[in-house]
Amino acid sequence: MNTVSSWRAVWLIAKRELNTRLRTRSFVIGTAVLLVMLMGYVLLQSTLIGNEDKSKVGLTGQTAGIAQQLQTAGAAIGEKIETVTVADPAQGRSQVENGDLDALLSGNATELKVLVKSELDTKLRALLNGVSQQEVLNGILSEAQKTPDEVMRTVHQTQVEVDSIKPPDPEKSQRMVIGLIVAVLLYMSIVTYGTLVAQGVVEEKSSRVVEILLSTVRPWHLLLGKVIGLGLVGLTQLVIIGGAGFVVASATDVLTLSGVATSALLWGVVWYLLGFLLYATVYGAMGSLVSRQEDTQSVIGPVNIVLILGFVVGFNLLAQAPEGTGTKVLSLVPLLSPVLMPARIAAGTVEVWEIAASLGLTVGAIALFTWLGARIYQNSVLRVGSRIKLSEALRG
Repeated sequence: MNTVSSWRAVWLIAKRELNTRLRTRSFVIGTAVLLVMLMGYVLLQSTLIGNEDKSKVGLTGQTAGIAQQLQTAGAAIGEKIETVTVADPAQGRSQVENGDLDALLSGNATELKVLVKSELDTKLRALLNGVSQQEVLNGILSEAQKTPDEVMRTVHQTQVEVDSIKPPDPEKSQRMVIGLIVAVLLYMSIVTYGTLVAQGVVEEKSSRVVEILLSTVRPWHLLLGKVIGLGLVGLTQLVIIGGAGFVVASATDVLTLSGVATSALLWGVVWYLLGFLLYATVYGAMGSLVSRQEDTQSVIGPVNIVLILGFVVGFNLLAQAPEGTGTKVLSLVPLLSPVLMPARIAAGTVEVWEIAASLGLTVGAIALFTWLGARIYQNSVLRVGSRIKLSEALRG
């Protein structure tokens, strides 16, 4: 007989999960580790951004005369060239070997020789080839008694005419990075806390605590309360990590699209809640089929496989063809929408009708899986011993 109202029972169970999980050492350490990893990634990106399109070139002998040409040519293609005159070639070689110089030039302007530690950067190679070719062309034009500046002015005036159907999006790269990060965080959160739901169900079943709880509340109260409680724990961790990452990325100029990031975080919260509700009841139901923790992975394995395969395929499609048909179709599949749709929203590659359709389909799938999950849980949670077949649990 129930002694409390249904929703109060659900809330009490959810509150118990919140109080228990938020205070555990594993939650604190896990959150701290993820924060450190995220901060490290952001700082690495900050360092790469600070060093991108920048080369330090040593000049020996006659090549010292083309320092200004190198800097001008670099500026024209967005490459910052820092030149250093090196008196001793042996010293220059040592600096290249130590990484103090990206390249050491010798020879003369028309016959440049480049020394690098391992491989010459593609953009720097093109720039050096261009400078050397320009010097050769200037020499030929001088022999033909023509002014190089006049000839090059005429050449440079010849440009292709470009007409685009859709104007380019200067924010596309950052949007895509944000979208991929959102997809990874949501995937990790759903798998981690979905698995905790299954493990919690097995723990209560094996310790026979569930029998005491079910003397006061109904099975669906217990399952829903556990799902809501663990879902809020996961949401707390997701908001902490996402918020901290957003602040650090903005402070280090890794992220300049604050509006996009804020929108991605909010949509991430929405889709995390939907995705967790979609999967958590399934995880809980599958956990109720066994009575030992060592058997948990065998019953939640198929659920994990669906998530992993969907994530891997969807992630690759999102990275390589964000506007492709395959990406669009997979993001509308309810089992994959919680991971792929928020990523597409952040990347700016989704239409309004697609968001509405995926929301509708996902809510419908949540209703169906919640009903199935509650039925399996109710028919299995009090049965101990060997693993219960799914067909038996469905029949009751």
